[in-house]
Amino acid sequence: MRLHSLHLQAFGPFAGRHSIDFDALTTDGLFLLHGDTGAGKSTLFAAICFALYGYPPRERNARLRSDHAPADLLTEVTLEATIAGKRLQIRRVPAQRKPHSRRPGELTDHKPETDLKQWTEDQHGQGHWEGISSSHKEAAQEIEALLGLNRQQFCQVVLLPQNDFTKFLRADASERRVLLGTLFGTRRFGRIEEFLAERKNATAKRRDEARSDVMRLAERIQQAAGDELDPATGAPRPDDPATLTGHARLWATALHQQAVLLQQAATAGTESARQLLDSCRTVEQRTRDLHRLQHTHHTTTQELAHLDERTDHYTQLSDQHDRARTARQLQTVLDDAHTADRDHSRALAADTNARALLPVEHAAQDANGLAETVQKVRVDIGAAQALLPDEAALQKHSDELAALSKERDELAATVAEAQDWLSGLPQLRETLTARLHASRTAQEASRELEATLGAVTTQCDAAARRDDLLIQAATAEEALTRATGVLNEAAAAYVDIRRRRTDSIVAELAGRLKDGESCPVCGSATHPAPATPQPGQPTAADEQAAEAAHTAAKHKEKEAGQRLGALQQKAAEARGQAGGDTPLADLKTRRTELTDLLRQALAEAADAGPAEEELTRLQQQQTDHEHARNTAQQRLGAIDATYDSLHTQRETLNRRLAAALDQHTTLADRITHLTQLAERLQSAAEATTAAARTTENLRTATQRAEQAAQAAGFTSPAEASDALLPENDLTRISEELTRWREQRIVLTARLEQPDLHNAATQPPADLEHSVAELEKATTAHSQAASAETQATTRVTALAALGTQLAAFAETLQPLEAAYRTVDHLHGLISGGSPSNQLRMQLESYVLAARLEDVVDAANIRLTCMSNHRFTLVHSDERAARGAKSGLGLKVLDAWSGHQRHTDTLSGGESFYVSLSLALGLADVVTAEAGGQALDTLFIDEGFGTLDDDTLHQVLDVLDSLRDHDRTVGVISHVAEMRRRITQRLHVRKSPVGSTLVHVTEAAE
Repeated sequence: MRLHSLHLQAFGPFAGRHSIDFDALTTDGLFLLHGDTGAGKSTLFAAICFALYGYPPRERNARLRSDHAPADLLTEVTLEATIAGKRLQIRRVPAQRKPHSRRPGELTDHKPETDLKQWTEDQHGQGHWEGISSSHKEAAQEIEALLGLNRQQFCQVVLLPQNDFTKFLRADASERRVLLGTLFGTRRFGRIEEFLAERKNATAKRRDEARSDVMRLAERIQQAAGDELDPATGAPRPDDPATLTGHARLWATALHQQAVLLQQAATAGTESARQLLDSCRTVEQRTRDLHRLQHTHHTTTQELAHLDERTDHYTQLSDQHDRARTARQLQTVLDDAHTADRDHSRALAADTNARALLPVEHAAQDANGLAETVQKVRVDIGAAQALLPDEAALQKHSDELAALSKERDELAATVAEAQDWLSGLPQLRETLTARLHASRTAQEASRELEATLGAVTTQCDAAARRDDLLIQAATAEEALTRATGVLNEAAAAYVDIRRRRTDSIVAELAGRLKDGESCPVCGSATHPAPATPQPGQPTAADEQAAEAAHTAAKHKEKEAGQRLGALQQKAAEARGQAGGDTPLADLKTRRTELTDLLRQALAEAADAGPAEEELTRLQQQQTDHEHARNTAQQRLGAIDATYDSLHTQRETLNRRLAAALDQHTTLADRITHLTQLAERLQSAAEATTAAARTTENLRTATQRAEQAAQAAGFTSPAEASDALLPENDLTRISEELTRWREQRIVLTARLEQPDLHNAATQPPADLEHSVAELEKATTAHSQAASAETQATTRVTALAALGTQLAAFAETLQPLEAAYRTVDHLHGLISGGSPSNQLRMQLESYVLAARLEDVVDAANIRLTCMSNHRFTLVHSDERAARGAKSGLGLKVLDAWSGHQRHTDTLSGGESFYVSLSLALGLADVVTAEAGGQALDTLFIDEGFGTLDDDTLHQVLDVLDSLRDHDRTVGVISHVAEMRRRITQRLHVRKSPVGSTLVHVTEAAE
């Protein structure tokens, strides 16, 4: 890919229209972008990425429109570049807001635009731009297909953003794996691992389900077998999967065979119990029939005797029935006489009761007199009702006067309360003023105490250090004394050994002489009388040991002296800070006293705010109390006038209503009294008239009843009434008589039956014995049948469950083998298997090979940049604590011969090592993408961390890229870069937006 031109407008910090001619800028193969921080140097790279892929390098939702651009200028980027031999023009307009064409002052949404064109020539050599696509997605896919890189890969190998390419160098294996996997498209190998993991989990799930099915059936088989077959022995166990297949089938078959044997024994027992039961049933039925006939004969005889005993009772009952039927014919006449008597009694009682409620003066009046009195009372009621409005007005005036009286008392209390509070106001203000003054005085004192306390605290700390240092100095002085003694002893020993060895050096030389060899002193080959060593003579090793001990003692004595001097100096400094030799206890006591005084002062000073607030509230309360007092006094005057007027009106109404009340509390009570009196008089008049009428009716009905009773054979109407019975009683007596006669006939006929007579002549039947025997036989048969049923059910269940268990075991067996296979493969590929000794995942294994290529490519440039000092080394050693391996990077330092971790490199070293790695990564990714040449490379900052020599070496490497027809753009603030690179693009910022200037060395 080679860039030709870039046109942008209203993009990022660039408010207007700007163009970059890359053909002119890249004539030397290396160009520099420089300018102030924030001017927009990196924005040019973002514009290139946006033109190619529709998004900037970092954030997909980054704001692209310039805040300085005029509203009518659209944000737009146009890039011309040659990619894969095709010259393309890409124009992109992001979504933005623009002025409405027909409604000034309003904004409307402008949809994003994309326009991809290709330069083509016709047969006559005439060139023109031919449209390829206006779809965002199609254009991005076309660019990505031509470049062979997605946006992330492009930003990693073409646009090296500021500080981003050092991340790959310092990343751990997992982060490096993510980046390499994205760049090299090795996600398919990760998907293989994911597929195996999913397959393993799915197989494990199916296997576990199959195991659960086998165990569930095994539990059901144990339940079906029961305790008789001892099913727990040899049963499948979940902790031993080997027992869940063939072993489980054999176990189930054995249980079924045992159940069949038990079933056969139970069938034989049931047949024997059935025969005994049939015999007992026959005997029990015969005994039951005889017992029934004997019991029937006995009960029939007793019932017939009982009926005969009640013959007299039923004769009397028949006479009573006949008299009742005769009296029933007189019932109408008797009812009339009884009704007339009842009505007369009620009328007399009503008349007596009504007169008892009348006043004494009206109790003896007849019906006419009572009617006249009723008319007079109703006239009085009308007069009282006419005065009801006056009574309501009187009540209203009374209520209003009571309310005014209550309000007058409350207002008087308010005036008195306000006046009392205002009387005590001067004393309250004086108290609060004194509190405020005391608090402010305490504030001043607290500030002085804080300063004093700080100084005393510093002295305490210094005194503590002083005392501690003096103790350490005393200890150090003792150590110095001991070291000096040791030094003196070592020096004396060393001098003594050296003197003794000097004295015995002749014997030492004689000990080295050999016959026939020349003496190193005299040269003679004969040694007639060599000196002999004395007992306890020191050797050279003894002398060296004594010298070493003397040197060590001298060094320790020097260290002890230095330590003592340092401690004494620090103690002197601490003594000065502590103010001399004042004891630490005295200083702490003084600090405690100052702390208590400060606490008291702060407590008093804290009252300043509340005192000021209370003074403010006191002023507001004074205003409120004065206002309340004045308002109450004004209202009290108005109430007094209203009260006097209402009192006069109430007295007038009282005099008017006094006569009408007639000693009653209210007119309503008076009206109620008169209404009740009128009703009682009316009731008494009506009761008197009714009593006279019922007297005549009673006399006539009594005569008729006496005549009818004598004609029917009764002595009086009362005797006829006593003979009457209700219809239900007559029916009951008739039915009882009929039932008695019919029962005698039935019982007599029953006793004459031959089977009853024959049964009575036989001995009593022993039914209890027969029933007991039958129950025993029935119980035995039921138990035998139940045992047979259980045995049959068990055999059937075990057969069915055994078949199911065999099917589940057959299903489980291949699942067990499949899980072992997929688990082994997954562990091997994921790095978790012991067979994978490096614990390297499949994707990491592939990426490790790619990383080796990247390292090889990077080392070609790193060797030059580091002056042959550093070499990148790919490490696939096993990581610590079981972590995944295979993507480690280290740096081999030729100066030390050791490998170093990348995080031990300095800032400048990290930059050029990372740059070499980024360039190598770009080469390998380009080759991996299909060999498409990427002629342009951009590097954003980092050169400021390099020294001059390293900077020249890095620039030499970048210059070498031009030999391969590659163009490198660099962003940097380093002045040396501007001196070294002749083609430069200067980005300038201003309050109205940034601008671009193409600068060359010749132009300067």
